[in-house]
Amino acid sequence: MKNYEEIKVSLVVAIYNSEKFLDKLIVSIIKQTHKNLEIILVDDGSPDGSGEKCDRYAEIDNRIIVIHKKNGGTCDARNRGMEIASGKYLMIIDGDDWLELDYVQYLLEIAETTGSDMAMSDKLFTTRDRVQTKSDSIEIWSAEKAAALIIYPHMPIGPWNKIYNLNMLRKNNLTFSIPWSGEGLYFASMAAQYSNHVGVGHKKVYNYRLNNAGSGLTNYNVMIGINALYNIKHIEEVLVIDTPKLRNAVRWHIWKNYNFLLKLIIATNSKKKYAKEYKECLLKIRTMLPSVIVKSEVSMHEKARMIYMGLFPIFYAKRSIKNLNKGLKNDQME
Repeated sequence: MKNYEEIKVSLVVAIYNSEKFLDKLIVSIIKQTHKNLEIILVDDGSPDGSGEKCDRYAEIDNRIIVIHKKNGGTCDARNRGMEIASGKYLMIIDGDDWLELDYVQYLLEIAETTGSDMAMSDKLFTTRDRVQTKSDSIEIWSAEKAAALIIYPHMPIGPWNKIYNLNMLRKNNLTFSIPWSGEGLYFASMAAQYSNHVGVGHKKVYNYRLNNAGSGLTNYNVMIGINALYNIKHIEEVLVIDTPKLRNAVRWHIWKNYNFLLKLIIATNSKKKYAKEYKECLLKIRTMLPSVIVKSEVSMHEKARMIYMGLFPIFYAKRSIKNLNKGLKNDQME
């Protein structure tokens, strides 16, 4: 297999209050099998010892660049890192996750061998799923297909199990300059649309943490749902590939986001505070359902679940909250 060591890859890590996870993450980065790395650690005004720990690693590895900045959120931190990135390719990593040692090499080889502006794996490890995929193959997807499958999503939607041609991102002015959260879906789906095509593998090389008590997934916050709904609606407004296939995917995701927002309102017991949003969620879940079911490219099992969600949205939300809390309680992986 061809040696791609001459290709520099920039890794941008937005870090906030991640001190307890940083050793595992940074060690997994500096020990990558692909050595030609630019490692950009962005300390987003962390009040814990994250910034100091980043500085200590920079002293022992000259590939590490540390940016200390006033807290501005994940999107702002990633943008700051992207501004100084100088590699041919860019990768985005969350500050509480960690990498398999061939993470960079695997995705870089897919991008190069397929000649793709973007490459990704459609599978990943989590703290609750430690089983590697049994077989792997490399595919080339059209920009339309990749964007649609990200939006549905039929794969992890975050920006972190992917590699991007940096020139492609800069040519199209693609950044994280949008409300958090839902920013990962926006970035990944837009990058896919701007790409010539997308290389896809199935091996798990990224480890996604589901048990960080400080993350948005475990810390119920209604603004997460409001921002996510804004971002998927914004994707609909700025579609680069404006086809029925993509529009149907977007409408499905908008419908799902109304369910997500309803769940957050119920979980935080803030029905009175967000009375307008609560009513809108119930209305949209019911009125959008028939069209979304007919036009969406999802399995019959998923469509059956959608009918259940549409008929009993409040009951489904409460059951979902119970299951999420149970999963978090049982997830003890360091």
